[in-house]
Amino acid sequence: MSGARVTILVLGCAAAAGAGAALVSASAVPVQSATPLVMPRSSLSMDQAVRMVEERYHARVVKAQTEQEEGHTLYVLRLLNDAGKVWTIRVDASSGSVQ
Repeated sequence: MSGARVTILVLGCAAAAGAGAALVSASAVPVQSATPLVMPRSSLSMDQAVRMVEERYHARVVKAQTEQEEGHTLYVLRLLNDAGKVWTIRVDASSGSVQ
């Protein structure tokens, strides 16, 4: 869209008695190339991480801690399954990736 021009029409109401709506055409203005609007992904809460991990691994989280590592928040979760196996995983709070 580089170099494209758009004419903007402004519809206004006059406050004076007897005056109707006026249609005003603004001069053509260049439009910058459209940059997609990217909303920052909200962080994964500890509760969301626990639910996600319990469903994925069919195990129960028996201990959960938060750690900071190189500017990232990580959830360190200890799991216990029905067979008695215990293991620890780490979940990146910003991306939801499991380590």
